Amino acid sequence: MTRLGFALLSDNCIGCHACTVACKSEHDVPLGVNRTWVKYIETGEFPNTGRSFSVMRCNQCDDAPCMTICPTSALYRAPNGVVDFQDDNCIGCKSCMNACPYDALYINPETNTAHKCNYCNHRVEVGLEPACVVVCPTHAIVTGDLDDPNSDVSKIVARDKTAVRAPEQGTNPKVFYRGVDQASLDPTRTRIADDGMIWADTTPSHATITQTMADHSGPGVVARTAYTTAHHMTWKSKVSGYLVTKAIAAGAMLIASLLVVMGHGNEQAAVGVVPPIVAGVFTAITGALLIADLKQPTRFLYILTKSNTSSWLVRGAWILGAFAALAAVWGLLGLADSGESLQVLALPVSLLAAGVAGYTAFLFGQCEGRDLWQTPLLLPILLAQAVIAGGATFAILDLFLDVPEARTIWIVFLAALGGLALLVATELWSKGSRHVELATLEMTRGRYAGQFWFGGILNGIVVPAGLLTFALATDTTSPWPAACAGAAAVFGMFAYEDSFVRAGQSVPLS
Repeated sequence: MTRLGFALLSDNCIGCHACTVACKSEHDVPLGVNRTWVKYIETGEFPNTGRSFSVMRCNQCDDAPCMTICPTSALYRAPNGVVDFQDDNCIGCKSCMNACPYDALYINPETNTAHKCNYCNHRVEVGLEPACVVVCPTHAIVTGDLDDPNSDVSKIVARDKTAVRAPEQGTNPKVFYRGVDQASLDPTRTRIADDGMIWADTTPSHATITQTMADHSGPGVVARTAYTTAHHMTWKSKVSGYLVTKAIAAGAMLIASLLVVMGHGNEQAAVGVVPPIVAGVFTAITGALLIADLKQPTRFLYILTKSNTSSWLVRGAWILGAFAALAAVWGLLGLADSGESLQVLALPVSLLAAGVAGYTAFLFGQCEGRDLWQTPLLLPILLAQAVIAGGATFAILDLFLDVPEARTIWIVFLAALGGLALLVATELWSKGSRHVELATLEMTRGRYAGQFWFGGILNGIVVPAGLLTFALATDTTSPWPAACAGAAAVFGMFAYEDSFVRAGQSVPLS
């Protein structure tokens, strides 16, 4: 099998942007996005300064995380080794953009589908070179088969000192740089130019994180970025909201299952009917948020009809569907006042509820470009949040229904808050990659600090824990303190998740 790759000779590049223009012309790339672009960095101090150029693009990885996470196989491996894309299959979920460690994918604003450099495969297949190679005036872009030792690209890689971007990600990229300044390949080692960027603007999140880098990285910042393209945050409040709504759906059934195990299956309204209704409503809201976040929402059924089974987006859809079906069965049995039958369903419903709450940890794990999301503590955090959401749901329902074992639910609710606090503290104190450290700084001391500390920690953990402790310590029979704790916990959960989701995308990748 052919393995086409690039050798980008930065020591030959003059920064003329001919490759960018040729790429835009060849593929009708709209304004504001790029498949290929030239990045400028500046090093040294006046008068001893230098400027380096490096071409940024898709790295045609041998182990491409964008292909793994794509739910519809819209990204696929061509026979010549190129990672290509099929517009007709793309649903615009943007997961590939978070999976790519090289910031190489973008949503085409005209087609609302994901595009990137595809090696000009339509040209290569008829014996032509990629457009960028043809126009480069200094032969700074070399292509060929990396498995052919006689190809020019193989000779350069074998003979000269070359480097790849983000080798620690293990994607086995097939774009090799010669004569490049390492700071150009690692955007966490540069900051945005103080006097602005020539010919381009940068996104606020990029500017914020680079300022954080300058403030906190000290000697780690060795250069400044004078020119690059602006790349935008892809997952925002809809994704943060869906994390909360599915936690509520899962948590409601977890607590209901606990009550069944404790012998309250015959409590028709509080255990048999209302919890599955809550779970069904919030599962539907979860699905609606996921569909609304797609750039091609009318294609959402492709997740089921054109499934890439390696994607946790697909697996998550299966889990959500199975959970909704079993919750519906639970509700029918509850309407029939068949408490004994609920005993049989308690275990499978609990397992599916845990799956609904926790599958996002594996989905985020496939987003290899976002190191903050790779934490092994994400799964237990999501499970703890589901228990909190379930406790919050029943605490609020206790205002309207006669909820059995209310004080036991308060204790479980409080214990889950304590577990979440311990997990979050452990995560903050743990050391990770440079990307993790910078994203954590952005979340706790940067742009999202207020949202994280006052929304997620104070309102989401401290306040509800205090209210529950008061209710338990005073032996009150009033449901109001626990209900207020539930409302605070749910709103705080959204604030925490939103800061986590956004901070994870704040570290520049190119």
